[in-house]
Amino acid sequence: MELRDYLDVARKRWRVIVAVTLAVVAAAALWTATTTRTYASTTQFFVSTSGGDNAASLQQGNTFTQARVKSYTQLLESPKILDPVIAATGLDTTAAALAGQISATVPLDTVVIEVTVTDTSATRAADIARAIAGTFPKAIADIEQVQSDQQSPVKVTVVKQAAVDPTPVSPRPARNLALGLALGLLLGAAVAVLRDVLDQRVKSSRDLESVTDATVIGGIAYDADAGDHPLIVQVDPRSPRAEAFRSVRTNLQFIDVTDAPRTIVVTSSVAGEGKSTTVANLGLTLAETGHSVAIIEGDLRRPRLLEYLGFEGAVGLTDVLIGRLEAHEAMQQFGRSDLWLLGAGPIPPNPSELLGSPSMAALIERLGQRFDHVLIDAPPLLPVTDAAVLSTLVDGAVVVVGAGVVTRDQLRHALDSLEAVNGRVLGVILNRLQAGEGGAYGTYAYDYSADTERTTARGPGRLPAWLTRGSRGSARPGRYGRGRTGTDAAEAVTGGADAVAPARATTRTGAPAGRTGIRPTPPRTDDPRAGDADAAAPRPEVARR
Repeated sequence: MELRDYLDVARKRWRVIVAVTLAVVAAAALWTATTTRTYASTTQFFVSTSGGDNAASLQQGNTFTQARVKSYTQLLESPKILDPVIAATGLDTTAAALAGQISATVPLDTVVIEVTVTDTSATRAADIARAIAGTFPKAIADIEQVQSDQQSPVKVTVVKQAAVDPTPVSPRPARNLALGLALGLLLGAAVAVLRDVLDQRVKSSRDLESVTDATVIGGIAYDADAGDHPLIVQVDPRSPRAEAFRSVRTNLQFIDVTDAPRTIVVTSSVAGEGKSTTVANLGLTLAETGHSVAIIEGDLRRPRLLEYLGFEGAVGLTDVLIGRLEAHEAMQQFGRSDLWLLGAGPIPPNPSELLGSPSMAALIERLGQRFDHVLIDAPPLLPVTDAAVLSTLVDGAVVVVGAGVVTRDQLRHALDSLEAVNGRVLGVILNRLQAGEGGAYGTYAYDYSADTERTTARGPGRLPAWLTRGSRGSARPGRYGRGRTGTDAAEAVTGGADAVAPARATTRTGAPAGRTGIRPTPPRTDDPRAGDADAAAPRPEVARR
């Protein structure tokens, strides 16, 4: 890992670093508060020898003394010194136990001995040090006296008397907290790096590169309010997220300029990655450019798309596939835009079989010929096979990758499922950058229940006039160089001249006014059904905008 990688880890995992640091500092503070305070008192001795008057004798005496002081420090812990100290201070202890409270050091190249006594009482530590100062010189003189009629050649002099120091030497709160802070930062950084290494979730485009070489069409930032305001392109068209969707739109249009994909299935690996909101906003951005867009709610298990777009109802894709309705009867217009919606309809017991049926293939083919873009919101790839089945019927698939939601293995398996059916992956959209938690479907669970069925009416909407006025023979050139005649459009989408005219329905309060501009028109004398009762009835028509 490079320095930049560590900085990225620190930025992403700063909560872990802070948490570990606070935990270590708290542990250091607790240890400091519960540790018994100890105090110290120090006395100092100077060791000298008697020598001659010349320099050689003095040097020899100095060398002798330096060699001797090392042995004297060992004697300070012996009963020869400590038994008299215990007797002088009246301590209820042994020489071995008292030796654990005494430390003697000799500074380098000196003949000075520093003796430090530690105890839980500052006064008692000073008393023990004073007793050692009174006992140690006499004991050394007795040991070094070779003959009774001669004085000891070594003299130990007390140069520093012990004093009572009320400041405890242990614990030291400031030092302990500083060490805890430093240790906590190091430990927190180590934990953050370890978690980042072990974390297999996709979090950036670099993680995507380790899984697939598919084109990254764009990146969408995470928005905690996306569930409440999914249509960011309409609610806040100048926001960074709305601009990100426009960037995705542009990149999608230039994926293959020679053979631009018109029918696209949008899916993900698992739930909670934001595929439905991506489809809705992408459809709006495409419609902004003047393109005609059809969105199919292909999630026949837990549909959510029409709720995001503000529509409710029971008629939709399943009704069209089983022949109960024609496509133009179930499609709804989003406001005054050229965006048309085909909801899921009633929840079927066999979604995969229905989506892979010839009826679905024919529907996609008809809509693909008459709309500039057809977007299909499909279920996640891992729980069910619906999206993989749909990928064989369209020009390509776009996989939405929720940063922080899906793991690399899950994404790899999802892409493998598309490859297994020879599905074309147009690219991936990295969504929820700076990801949060989520997953309505669960990791691999994908079930449906009765509460997901739609029982309220969705406004059926109507196709544009150039799709329904087939008898006029008017032409509408395609935006990709494909000519479209009105007669062909009516036959392809509505099923011919005998198709049932759309029935009026309503949307819930606040839904986009999809039926604006509709007016009844009298029957034409050239209508082949002029003699029939159905032909004599007024037919709704969408006024040209």
